[in-house]
Amino acid sequence: MNFKTAAKVTVVAGASVLFLAACGSSKSSSSSSKQTANWTESAELPTMDISKSTDVVSSNALNNTNEGLYRLGKNGKVTPGIAKSTKVTNGGKTYTFTLRKNAKWSNGDKVTAKDFVYGWQRTVNPKTASQYAYLYSGIKNADAIVNGKKPVSSLGIKADGDYKLTVTLDKPIAYFDKLMGFVNFFPQNEKVVKKYGSKYGTSSKAMVYNGPYKMTGWTGTNLSWTLKKNNDYWDKKNVKMDSIKYQVVKDASTGLNLFNSNKVDFTTLSNEQVKNYKNDKNYLVRKTASTFYVEFNRDDSNATLAKAFKNKKIRQALSLAINRKSYVNNTLGNGSTVSKGYVSEDLAENPKTGKDFTSDAAVPSAVEYNLTKAKKLWKEGMKEIGESKLSIKLLSDDTDGAKKSTEFIQGAWEKLPGLTVSNQNVPFKTRLQRSQSGNFDTVISAWNADFTDPISFLSLFTSDNSYNNGKYDSAAYDSAVKKAEGADSNNKSARWADMVAAEKQLMNDQGVIPIYQQASATLTRSNLKGIIYNTAGSQYNLKYMSVK
Repeated sequence: MNFKTAAKVTVVAGASVLFLAACGSSKSSSSSSKQTANWTESAELPTMDISKSTDVVSSNALNNTNEGLYRLGKNGKVTPGIAKSTKVTNGGKTYTFTLRKNAKWSNGDKVTAKDFVYGWQRTVNPKTASQYAYLYSGIKNADAIVNGKKPVSSLGIKADGDYKLTVTLDKPIAYFDKLMGFVNFFPQNEKVVKKYGSKYGTSSKAMVYNGPYKMTGWTGTNLSWTLKKNNDYWDKKNVKMDSIKYQVVKDASTGLNLFNSNKVDFTTLSNEQVKNYKNDKNYLVRKTASTFYVEFNRDDSNATLAKAFKNKKIRQALSLAINRKSYVNNTLGNGSTVSKGYVSEDLAENPKTGKDFTSDAAVPSAVEYNLTKAKKLWKEGMKEIGESKLSIKLLSDDTDGAKKSTEFIQGAWEKLPGLTVSNQNVPFKTRLQRSQSGNFDTVISAWNADFTDPISFLSLFTSDNSYNNGKYDSAAYDSAVKKAEGADSNNKSARWADMVAAEKQLMNDQGVIPIYQQASATLTRSNLKGIIYNTAGSQYNLKYMSVK
């Protein structure tokens, strides 16, 4: 997910440049008082449109206000959602879901199989322009629909009455059950979508909810909103919180002051703050299945820069110039670790040996620091493109952490002769828009895995993926990913080898520059219990949260 956040990760990327974490605040409650909490986000909420959500902030909000066939539970395990039972037949290519009859939308409508059919068809419809439509690949006719070659009605999903849903796949999908807990597969109420039209999901009022909470107070542009208990939710008896109030806090000092004055129960700490709070009872480090990386725009409107970014030696030089260890320890200092590659560590293990994916797919030269080698390759690359000087803009978010990141990389890159770097720190939503439209030279992006499988990372950089903002193009890479998702999908060892090959190809090409795997050092009020946190997918499941 697009970390592309302040992922991206939303947020990301899911997504962003400094992963946007969530937070909670509450005062102790007696039996006569309401269960309330105050929660913080480090970036604005871009959208509540299920088909268009791409980032961590939106994903967390949707995950707690809506629900799909499954819900992502503890340790990334799927738990029952709207589906009360599932039958798998036809060699893993047909799924039949029986839906619970007491599921309702917050407007009183029943949640039916037709809501899933409509929501899925809307997401794959090219007119919707969903960046997550590619996740439907493998569902019957999805690829052809996305490419405009078949009608949306041909998608492999069918409602047999109100409470029976049948999904047909072109091929078995190893991680299909995990996808069913992901927000872009949630149902959508056709009546509500059509009622609001282009305004759907752009404010809390232009939306309807079938999950534990419903949202109020979000106008689409403001920096605060509230989640209130949804009394129409089928499992409302297990929802203890009456309300969770959110506010966007981009500055770590402000967040700490709010926490210490008991105005919020969660805040993300800066490097300087960590030193003083490591022994605090509220101190908690959250690791994410995320990678923050620099992406090059090979289709840059500046022809000279486009030529430069297509030069492998220049890309390698820019990577080698970054002292990641110094950056992680001295600039971040929050528990984040140096990236071992593009795919994050502790995400998946070799089905035969149990070795971490990052060990099997390691290309050490793609993430090492060697300024001498960087200068040599830079000189050679600049000669090859016939230039002596370059001026590059580096795009990122406008959070305190993101600004520190761009300053560090700027300082590292300007050690290369003839290179000038200017930083562009903009609001998270703007950075996402500019990344997606190709309006950048280089950008610090982030990806948080949507599910616990390397393909969640690797599919991003196929030549036809909507998230491939820098237009990386490699036939060998495309082939390896295609085999992992197709011919080898039922062969665990062969599929693993395909994904390793793809990762090595990307890193040997220096297709992107991995920087670090994010962890967030936080203060989380110790009286908040029942918070389910996952490193991949929607990070926070607050259904069972309570104040003790």
